[in-house]
This record gives sequence, C-alpha cells and structure tokens, in this order.
Amino acid sequence: MENQISDHHDISRPHRDNHCQLMLALGGEYRLNIDFENIEFKGPALIGVFPEQVHHIIKVQQPKGWGFDPSLVGKEVLEFLEINSPNPLLLETGSDFLQDLTTLMELIDKVQLYNVNNFNQKSIHAMLNALLSLIAGNLASNLPEKREKDNRSAVIKEAFIKLLKAHFKVWKQPAQYASALAISTSHLNDTVKSLTGSPVSVHIQDASIMEAKRLLYFTENTVREVAYQVGYDEPVYFGKLFKKVTSLTPLEFRKKFRDRDYPYPF
Repeated sequence: MENQISDHHDISRPHRDNHCQLMLALGGEYRLNIDFENIEFKGPALIGVFPEQVHHIIKVQQPKGWGFDPSLVGKEVLEFLEINSPNPLLLETGSDFLQDLTTLMELIDKVQLYNVNNFNQKSIHAMLNALLSLIAGNLASNLPEKREKDNRSAVIKEAFIKLLKAHFKVWKQPAQYASALAISTSHLNDTVKSLTGSPVSVHIQDASIMEAKRLLYFTENTVREVAYQVGYDEPVYFGKLFKKVTSLTPLEFRKKFRDRDYPYPF
C-alpha cells in the first residue's frame, strides 16, 4: 500500500494487468484512460482498474491518496464493487463516511511501521477488508429499495455477469447462460435487459469485442487469429461484427489507437 500514486511500470503508457488495482484518492485532479475511454474526476473518489483492462494515466495534478493491493481483500467485496459501483465512485468531501475511510487508511499506514510479523500482517488485511466492506456497505445502503422480485432480478444479473466474464469466449448463445443459471432464456434476457438496457446477446458481443480490442492493441496477431481467440470461427463475420459495434474495422482500430501514438511493443 502506498500513500502516493505509484506503480512498478510506466503508468503513463497503456498497459494491462492480470490483477485488480484500487486507489482511494483524497484530493487532486485525475485524467485516466480505461479501455479506450477517458475518465476525468477530482478527489475524493475511489477508482478501480480491473483485470485485463487497458489503462494509463493521461494527467494527474496534486495527487493525494492511497493505492493498495486488492489481492488482500475478499473476492466477494471486489465483485460487488466491480458490478455495482460507478467508476470512479465520487465521495462527499467533509462527510463522516469519508472521515471514517481516512481514519482507517491512516491506521493501516501506522501499523505498517510496526515490526513486521504475522499478526500485524493479519491486522492490515483485516482493516483493508473492513475499508472495502465499509465502502460496499455504504454503496448498497444507497441503492434504491427494491421489492423481493427486483432483488431476485439483481441476483440473476450479477450471476450472469460473472458467468459472462468466465465464458464469453466459448459461450456465444444466451441459452448457455440461462442453462447454467437454471432459468429460461427468455427470463434471463428479460431480466438482464430490464436492469441494464441491453439484451444478453449484446453483452456477449460487447465482452468479445472488448477483448478483441485489447488483443489488437497489445499483440501482433492477425485479425483472423484475434477472431479465433475471442471465440469466432468465421473471421469475416467477426470483422463485420467488430465494425458494427465500433464503427471501425479491426485494422482501422489498431491503426487509430495503437500505431498512431504507441508503437508496439511496450
């Protein structure tokens, strides 16, 4: 955990990691790019970069805050934040809630100065879990109250999103997700569309195209190879789908986002 914004590699250049990164920004101004979209915000805020997302810092002014290793945090909390939290999650300056978060972070920093031993490490892990759980709890308490039916719908949506992340390269049909959830395809589709605005098929396409973008950006693989890697056996169909979603052909995307400003390799 750091009380400065830092990383082990050049965070000003696009890159991706196989782990999650979280930062509690108490102050400063930030402009980031996450998965080819610019995000601008001012602290206090919580920002997360999740596994495999392409990201880099464009500009930071007067940063103040902490970044920490979320591998020390319970998976359930991270999944809740990824699915339910806006990114960034803006926090209210001067609120009791923000003061509680700051107090916890300061205590964690203090404990890190103690002699290193197993019990101190466990206490740090526990406080990190408490901090993220506190944020998740605050977020959950501010979600609109829902009837039992709506709560069930939210459970289905979250379960679908988890399955999608694990299987989108292989499962291209909504019926495969519905079968895994033991519900009808129409029920799954109606539920997901009512909560997200998009049907299941669009979510499958979007997950596939996003991974294709990342591969086009970070590899020298041909369009045909990228198509196979994201689960499409017909490269021509993949190319048409990619253009439908992005308004660019795969090679146009590669040229626009990679070859122009960030020549391979990194």
